[in-house]
Amino acid sequence: MTARAADRARYDRATAQLDAPVAIVDLDAFDANADDLVRRAGGKPIRVASKSVRCRALLERALAKDGFAGIMSFTLAESLWLARSGFDDVLLAYPSADRAAYAELAADPKLARAVTVMTDDPAQLDLIDAAREGGREVVRVCLELDTSLKLLGGRVRVGARRSPLHSPAQVADMARTVARRPGFALVGIMAYEGHVAGVGDAVAGRPLRSRAIRLMQAAARRELAERRAAVVRAVRAVAPDLEFVNGGGTGSVQHTAAEDAVTEIAAGSGLYVPRLFDNYTSFRGRPAALFAQPVVRRPGVGVVTVLGGGYPASGAAGADRLPVPYLPEGLRYDPQEGAGEVQTPLLGSPADDLLIGDKVWFRHAKAGELCERFDTLHLVEGDRVTAAVPTYRGEGHTFL
Repeated sequence: MTARAADRARYDRATAQLDAPVAIVDLDAFDANADDLVRRAGGKPIRVASKSVRCRALLERALAKDGFAGIMSFTLAESLWLARSGFDDVLLAYPSADRAAYAELAADPKLARAVTVMTDDPAQLDLIDAAREGGREVVRVCLELDTSLKLLGGRVRVGARRSPLHSPAQVADMARTVARRPGFALVGIMAYEGHVAGVGDAVAGRPLRSRAIRLMQAAARRELAERRAAVVRAVRAVAPDLEFVNGGGTGSVQHTAAEDAVTEIAAGSGLYVPRLFDNYTSFRGRPAALFAQPVVRRPGVGVVTVLGGGYPASGAAGADRLPVPYLPEGLRYDPQEGAGEVQTPLLGSPADDLLIGDKVWFRHAKAGELCERFDTLHLVEGDRVTAAVPTYRGEGHTFL
């Protein structure tokens, strides 16, 4: 029996009394992935990216481990909810325009101590001030550095379009703006190199593309390490008490941690290891988060139909954004239908061994987004479900 076949047998036994659709997290795999992230971080603390987890119980499990500290959130409303739930170090990774939430933040000393907001434009500070509604608490601010690699005088750009702050001078100027402004405290810098951390460099069947990605990423790491260090020096000249410099992501943990200027690493997807993280030469994780759909039809030889399953991930539309049939091995989509909202035909010889009511296990393309489809995650240890915990959705929250 292969390792994957053994996993299928375990998951089927563990969920035998649960009807599909059902979502699980294999805690042995989750913990092993967490340990590997800590190893790769080389002693620097890991801030957990909540959007890649979206379950308070599993955020708590990660943060209980040595090597993890703090949360990186994705909306201001989520940040306040987490702070009220007892998480005392929450860095909002994206600028917000949520005026009501800013009013709450500025009026509550506990929230103001726990939450740090992201800025890269003076207009964002204006919006916060206009939203205060009399709240006088100092708002903690982090500046985001644009990590993109610019070539040919800026005519070629590699990387996500995020912050407009690219050069040390631009970031230092924004730091001075914050420092001069009453009601704000500059406490950190964030720089997420998504073109390194979030792009696999070993694409199956694409050796030339993989080689090009590795060359690009090596150049990007060199350029960013030098520029990030210069940015930190420039900002510390304005704000010598800067508390943290955050960088990295699951795919670049060890590279970013090697930079002296970086004080902490962000990671979250590496806990669940969705399918987009299969294509890396720098690490191998264990799939921890899966979902099962039930077989509801057997249309013919070599084909079964499961209920639903059309759970595409965010990003540029393409086949790589679809969940992948994982267990039993050997199933594939019908290219004419793909993953459907209410039914999904699956092709391959393993279909002939599946009966009505059997489970087919899938892996989502990205971490966290799976939790927008399920209220509950069933936690598996060995071949037993040992707990059922709510996702954000299960607690009544859909923050985006």
